[in-house]
Amino acid sequence: MSGRLSAWLPAALALLVLASAFIAPGWLLNHAIFAFARGLAVLGLVLLWRAGLVSLGGALYFGLGGYTVALLQRQAGISDALLLIAGAAAVSGFAGFLLGYLLKRYRGIFFAMMNLALSMIAYGAVVKNSALGSTDGFGIAQPLFFGVQFAEPHRAKLALFAVLVVVSYAAVHLARAYLGSTLGWMATGIRDNEIRVEYLGYPVERAIQVKYTLSAVLGGAGGAFLAMGLGQVDPDSMFNWIASGELLFVMILAGPSNMLAPFVASFFFELLRTYALEIAPRAWQFIVGATLVLLIFFAPNGLLSLFSRMRGLRRRS
Repeated sequence: MSGRLSAWLPAALALLVLASAFIAPGWLLNHAIFAFARGLAVLGLVLLWRAGLVSLGGALYFGLGGYTVALLQRQAGISDALLLIAGAAAVSGFAGFLLGYLLKRYRGIFFAMMNLALSMIAYGAVVKNSALGSTDGFGIAQPLFFGVQFAEPHRAKLALFAVLVVVSYAAVHLARAYLGSTLGWMATGIRDNEIRVEYLGYPVERAIQVKYTLSAVLGGAGGAFLAMGLGQVDPDSMFNWIASGELLFVMILAGPSNMLAPFVASFFFELLRTYALEIAPRAWQFIVGATLVLLIFFAPNGLLSLFSRMRGLRRRS
């Protein structure tokens, strides 16, 4: 029964989220789009984390995805949302595959800092390039959904969110299937003792490159959704180290064990930041930082681990 429940839970949650979107106010729908878009990128970071690799430059592929959407609209005249998302994921995945040849040799702090350095190089290149919009970025027109353009902005946001939920649902299932495969099971072995994995005949560097490429694909798709949700792209919101820090914050909130956790943690982060900014505009960073410190102390395995702790306390009582 528990296996059936875990299999049907993502579908039930996806249907519940879609149903809730039709009655949610506009501001909450916007935050849900931003949360799920970041959740896709964080899901890719979690795949790396399972192998003991932490990236401080997740915004690199997040930004590539967003700018690919803008350039495909402006230069190629592509306006269909699905084509824009597929193009962003393909460009980011190709960049991740190429950079994976370099990064698969590094571990620990060197892997993390190399990603941060590459992200800041991309940020500097975009800021200094007027053809890429420099510091102003680009505006993004409302995309088409299966050839249909909605005149009302709220309906367009609903359509975008529906596509985002379906893509997120598929990404969770594919991530679970990947982690259940031989290549996915290698993540734990690489994290614990990669020399032993090599002795067993599995190529560790190739496995890391595959994980890195998958992480880049998810990051690019998340950046594409965020760009269409915002209606613009600029270097500060896409490539800057602050964007990488937000993704890392959500990754810590999510923990490495559950594939649904990145979306729950990302939505929690969006609401936390929104209400902290409303309650204390000059000290909202303190509230967000203190929340992270408390969660690291009391829920080091992620936000959802609090529920398992509560279940344990109930059973003991």
